[in-house]
Amino acid sequence: MWWAVVVLAAFPSLGAGGETPEGPPESWTQLWFFRFLVNAAGYASFMVPGYLLVQYFRRKNYLETGRGLCFPLVKACVFGNEPKASDEVPLAPRTEAAETTPMWQALKLLFCATGLQVSYLTWGVLQERVMTRSYGATATSPGERFTDSQFLVLMNRVLALIVAGLSCVLCKQPRHGAPMYRYSFASLSNVLSSWCQYEALKFVSFPTQVLAKASKVIPVMLMGKLVSRRSYEHWEYLTATLISIGVSMFLLSSGPEPRSSPATTLSGLILLAGYIAFDSFTSNWQDALFAYKMSSVQMMFGVNFFSCLFTVGSLLEQGALLEGTRFMGRHSEFAAHALLLSICSACGQLFIFYTIGQFGAAVFTIIMTLRQAFAILLSCLLYGHTVTVVGGLGVAVVFAALLLRVYARGRLKQRGKKAVPVESPVQKV
Repeated sequence: MWWAVVVLAAFPSLGAGGETPEGPPESWTQLWFFRFLVNAAGYASFMVPGYLLVQYFRRKNYLETGRGLCFPLVKACVFGNEPKASDEVPLAPRTEAAETTPMWQALKLLFCATGLQVSYLTWGVLQERVMTRSYGATATSPGERFTDSQFLVLMNRVLALIVAGLSCVLCKQPRHGAPMYRYSFASLSNVLSSWCQYEALKFVSFPTQVLAKASKVIPVMLMGKLVSRRSYEHWEYLTATLISIGVSMFLLSSGPEPRSSPATTLSGLILLAGYIAFDSFTSNWQDALFAYKMSSVQMMFGVNFFSCLFTVGSLLEQGALLEGTRFMGRHSEFAAHALLLSICSACGQLFIFYTIGQFGAAVFTIIMTLRQAFAILLSCLLYGHTVTVVGGLGVAVVFAALLLRVYARGRLKQRGKKAVPVESPVQKV
């Protein structure tokens, strides 16, 4: 309750309970599928020429024959650098110093948990506010909604790029060896997943979106079984079944949201499916990139660099960058919300790295699972979403299954078995 009071006090307009979100625009040029195709075409205008250039330099064996001022740049972007043994900075494992007291460890854990909860709970509240409520509403005017999800993605990525760049400069990092162009694939899927995530809030409620993220383990297991022929333990099938049951209970029993209809609900579910698919690709591609022995901050910088390039280019091609800037000028409240949203996203990413480094992935997963539950409660409190008793039980089943997965993975690790890989923590939002 205290957290809700703080948020409402800081942003009184967040909890405008009497305001009903407006429906999606009627113009066919504003349909989400059309905007998705236009954005994808904008990204392709960078990806395709870039891919052709990479193939050209590789066919010409430029690494052996190239000379001139551009050679270092081309080498770093296309071929990368082989790290030398003397240049490598080992990524510090999670160790506990002998002089560390239990009280100090408890304080650090409290710091990590508080940082993650505050960063991502604020991020969730502001995300729903920006995408589902009007700005500039008065007694005589309904105000206007911000509709360009891509502009919001750009703001998040710019600030994350700055934070990652400063971290790389101020903290010693391993010698970078990955070809820069390889970040572009993770950047593309990351931008598309973020766009789908923001866009989905125009059609489904925030609690539905959170549960969709929590159930991402199901398609991951299906893809692993069909594509990689991976085998799973019995408890994994059990938890996946429980998650499916919990999500079904919530979706089938929750009361209707304003402006909801079978068409808008279907659009929201399609966008959430797109988010899950693109985000799963991002995690798997980043896992492959970590073979170059880079740090998480270097990964964060490389992915966000190309994300900024793609989104700026696409917005300029569509003429939407200036319109987004004008909207910020017309509504200072939106500018404050978007800036704080980006700060929470970037700071949350740093808290992720620090928490995993200090306490491991299991503790981090527990904290983030609890954060998802708190986010649903906070959204219902601030924005008046209706959740029935059966829907609430469904939510409880989902998070109980997620905590059961963490417990089972920890037991496997204690027994010396190979635990299920934990999802890559980079670029969560």
